[in-house]
Amino acid sequence: MDGIHDMGGTHGWGTVAVDPDEPVFAEDWHARTFALSLASMGASGTNLDAFRHALERLHPIDYLSDGYYGRWLCAAELLLVDSGVLAPGAVEARARRLAGEDVTEPAGTEVNKPSYQRGGPGSLRQIDDEPAFDTGQRVRARELYKSGHTRMPAYVRGRTGTVEARRPAAVLPDSTAHFTGEDAQHVYTVRFESTELWGPDAEPSTLLIDLFESYLEESQ
Repeated sequence: MDGIHDMGGTHGWGTVAVDPDEPVFAEDWHARTFALSLASMGASGTNLDAFRHALERLHPIDYLSDGYYGRWLCAAELLLVDSGVLAPGAVEARARRLAGEDVTEPAGTEVNKPSYQRGGPGSLRQIDDEPAFDTGQRVRARELYKSGHTRMPAYVRGRTGTVEARRPAAVLPDSTAHFTGEDAQHVYTVRFESTELWGPDAEPSTLLIDLFESYLEESQ
């Protein structure tokens, strides 16, 4: 999915400001939103990958203007609406009523949670397939363009790197975000040179990215 959320590696955002004394939650509502967002996955019968996909589906203007935990709050609401736990517009109507407006809240909807078993063994899996790539092998990130969720950053598509390590196999977020199965795959840590990703004028450095096997192909 190409969207406003995939800003990594893009130009024009300036230097990242790091506050060494940054608190875990700058405001009390941030902590409440964190808790509500986690609870929303349980209430909606979804998972972390679906939550990430909900963040990706926010309107670009809202994504930028709402801030980090504002996005989390909107994504939690979206999951609950998707599963029929909340009716569309219910949160806004309740907020307006609490503010003293005479607003009619929308009627409840039929709950329609995805067929997904929460909990269990986590994301790691044992699979019988032999790994397609070896440590030290040159690989190329495939030119994948998906309408749904993916964990491959857009800025590595078509770029060549080296397998640094093999990681335990895991379920594919591209599938579990949409509840179409696990599609467990081998995972590789791939090393990319900054000049390969952003051109010869990039500050020399290396970047390590964990990528699923279906994201990769042999480098020609």
